Amino acid sequence: MTTARRELVDVELTRWYHTISKCVRGGWLLKVDDEGGLDRKKWIENRLKLLTANFSVAVGGFSIMDNHLHVLCRLDPELAKQWSDEDVVRRWIAVYVPRNLKLDDEKILNAWVKQHAKDTKQVALYRERLADLGWFMKALKEPLSRLANKHDGCQGAFWQARYKSIAVLDTEALLATCAYIDLNPVAAGIAETPEKSDYTSLKTRVENVQRQDKTELLKAARLGSVAGSQAAGNLEENLWLVPIEDRRVHTNAKTICDREGMVETFSLGSYVLLVEFTGRLFRNGKARMSKGIADVFERIGICGDNWIDRMKKMLSSRDLRGSFFASDQATIRALATKRGCRMTNMSPQTVPFA
Repeated sequence: MTTARRELVDVELTRWYHTISKCVRGGWLLKVDDEGGLDRKKWIENRLKLLTANFSVAVGGFSIMDNHLHVLCRLDPELAKQWSDEDVVRRWIAVYVPRNLKLDDEKILNAWVKQHAKDTKQVALYRERLADLGWFMKALKEPLSRLANKHDGCQGAFWQARYKSIAVLDTEALLATCAYIDLNPVAAGIAETPEKSDYTSLKTRVENVQRQDKTELLKAARLGSVAGSQAAGNLEENLWLVPIEDRRVHTNAKTICDREGMVETFSLGSYVLLVEFTGRLFRNGKARMSKGIADVFERIGICGDNWIDRMKKMLSSRDLRGSFFASDQATIRALATKRGCRMTNMSPQTVPFA
């Protein structure tokens, strides 16, 4: 029996969710580059940018494959509560543009927003939807279905009816999920290295650094330079993705920022090093444990052998099992007890509903 989405998504449990959407019948429907300039993968990437700018749902990672899509989402419901009623209306119409509204006429647009902001019941509904994971995924996927069907001259489903969501319960599981998503093209044999994997969050992060002409800072951070890591820490401040490093708490008052990242004191350079190491594991079956990667594991308190074993299993699996992902048995037992799940034959990575 399918479990209700409201039982799978709970911000009191975790704000991080790994979503997986598959094309109907496993068809390579995302690989198509429509005549007329619609690159379906690029369309999804651009749509993600638009949605993160207007929903209180942030994206920490993504990978757009030929027949499926991975998106790592962070729910920020408290942010939506801070928006004014007019702001809520503006965000909603940025995603769902009214047919007869002229967005380029500022006077008409302002009057329209003010008028509709008076409907407190409708505004409350918009606010709720803009904080909801289900509506985020709906707003991402439905428009592409219509565009693709129009181009293909057909009707019917483009995506499988229900996307999978996996609750990510701790820091190690969060990093493993990020790496897994960014390494999907490598695991599928589409790309040789993570940084050359098109339509992934890792390539987006690296290209963002290159545009700033700060590649040397990233290289220094990857080599384990503390100074390099600190200097490279603000490279993702203006990127639409959630920054890898959470720099809200920092010893140097000049580098404190308000934007929430993913992991404290874990730089983008360290993450790139971790993904590169993991990618070599998958391609070659082994990789040398350099001092740099050993320092990364020690700094974030991860056992290297456990990481290697877990990532090999994840990247070799055709499907991820379960609805929850944690890195240790204690977290799994506590959650299973709370939700009345049976632990028999469960993997230490996932907790499916009983």
